[in-house]
Amino acid sequence: MKKKIENLKYNISEAFELPRDIIMDLPKLTLIGDKEASLLNHKGIIEYSRETIRINTKNGVFKITGEDLEIKTILSEEIIIVGKIKNIEIIS
Repeated sequence: MKKKIENLKYNISEAFELPRDIIMDLPKLTLIGDKEASLLNHKGIIEYSRETIRINTKNGVFKITGEDLEIKTILSEEIIIVGKIKNIEIIS
């Protein structure tokens, strides 16, 4: 049943040319060089330190590693992380 709902959401987003990340609640990561990362559609922070930030999403955990990392902004739909970003992993 869940798969049918996801397929229906996908078909609606395609038919009306709507952004899939919004309709299907998918995470969207935007990077600005190695200095800033913006993650939309998150489900909360799992771990937070100056070297590692792990964020839960519908599709798994985003693990961001680097130096002097800090959360610049946290809203219900978006997290902005600044610092020296070295690596990003998606762990499903």
